[in-house]
Amino acid sequence: MTVPTSGEDGTAVVVGASMAGLLAARVLAEHVGRVVVLDRDTLPEDAVARGGAPQSAHAHGLLARGRRALEELLPGLTADLVARGAVPGDMQADFRWISQGRPMAAATSGLEGLMVSRPLLEREVRRRVLADPRISVRARVDVRSLVHDASGRVTGVAGLDRDDPAGDGLRRWDADLVVDASGRQSCAPEWLAAAGFQPPEEERVEVDVAYATRHYRREPGHLDGDLGIALAGTPDNPRGGVLLAQEGDRWVCGLGGILGDRPPLDPAGFEAYAASLPSPALYEVIRCAVPLDAPRRFRFPASVRRRYERLARSPRGLLVTGDAVCSFNPVYGQGMAVAALEALALRDVLRGGLDRPSLAQDFWRACAPVVDVPWQIAAGGDRRFPGVPGPVDRRTRLLNGYVARVQRAAAVDPAVGTAFLRVANLEAPPPSLVAPSVLARVVRASRRVPAVPRPRVPAVA
Repeated sequence: MTVPTSGEDGTAVVVGASMAGLLAARVLAEHVGRVVVLDRDTLPEDAVARGGAPQSAHAHGLLARGRRALEELLPGLTADLVARGAVPGDMQADFRWISQGRPMAAATSGLEGLMVSRPLLEREVRRRVLADPRISVRARVDVRSLVHDASGRVTGVAGLDRDDPAGDGLRRWDADLVVDASGRQSCAPEWLAAAGFQPPEEERVEVDVAYATRHYRREPGHLDGDLGIALAGTPDNPRGGVLLAQEGDRWVCGLGGILGDRPPLDPAGFEAYAASLPSPALYEVIRCAVPLDAPRRFRFPASVRRRYERLARSPRGLLVTGDAVCSFNPVYGQGMAVAALEALALRDVLRGGLDRPSLAQDFWRACAPVVDVPWQIAAGGDRRFPGVPGPVDRRTRLLNGYVARVQRAAAVDPAVGTAFLRVANLEAPPPSLVAPSVLARVVRASRRVPAVPRPRVPAVA
């Protein structure tokens, strides 16, 4: 089979209408004549959470680098979202970051943030992607397996079409390229094993995160007009929380614990949990705000990275992207940004042609450095907490110790805070935090940081 080059006929199938899947479809349409996106869920017309993506009802962060990548892939998206109620602002001047009980010093960082719900963001991305006549979506499809030709090349997928009016619903979709963007529950490792290929190595960080979410009416006086607050847990008190402005004059409040600590779902228990965080700032808002719904919970057992870039062999015609490659602890807000950056990597790799044997390896090797930094941030950050399984090497201990100093210094030196936020938002590499100019500020500021009371370790709810 000859795979078409850009502008010719040919078909790509994307498994999953997630953010990663939609953005992959956007890029693929530049190289094939037809892209079919298959998803097991019913895709809503309105900006509401969908059943197949339960995390979409909870708080989501869009890192500054992720917003820029989305804008590159879908020009004008930010303006469209703002017109529909999303709230833009500077990530440091208009937002409160509290680490180790200390608020970061406010300043203009130049990092453009966008406060928007995941359902609205996903709907607008889907609307823009599907406006391309080369791209279509088929909902209520459970993809069960890959289809191979005699040489072992992937030539499509087979699955159950629950809306097929004829027959038993079993169907096959032929494709010149299949992209698995089905998320953390991806079956790609099993598909590879069934086809006689070695599945990728896995790295896991067992965190057993549970968070609960509730929406409130947002009033002009809340947080003195700031757009939100992020309150990080500490080794002494690993509970954390966020309060983010959203369209429709709402707050989304998320409270989270690890290793079996579950935020309560009754309203009184939810507020009491908020009061137990390392700072009272979030609780002071929600205790007087008007609630709009009941709390709901989501559980995330482990961060998982699948090392596709280390595979010596894989079938031609198959790529894997998004959470199917690396699923991060969601409290770091990295998933959507990484999905967008992987789509940009796919665009770059596809410029070399689709019909080369090394396409999959080239793509996964291009994605590896995209994943490296957020994985280092999330996995290293989680291993600060006592009880998280797994060895902590000397490098991670030193890095975590220095990051803690940076966060303390950021309470009195806004330039240090900006440097930290640039790394956290994937706009600068971690080594930038040890640049001489930043290091000198951290040392000077450390002498001026006020002490905070040692928090009481909360009981497990």
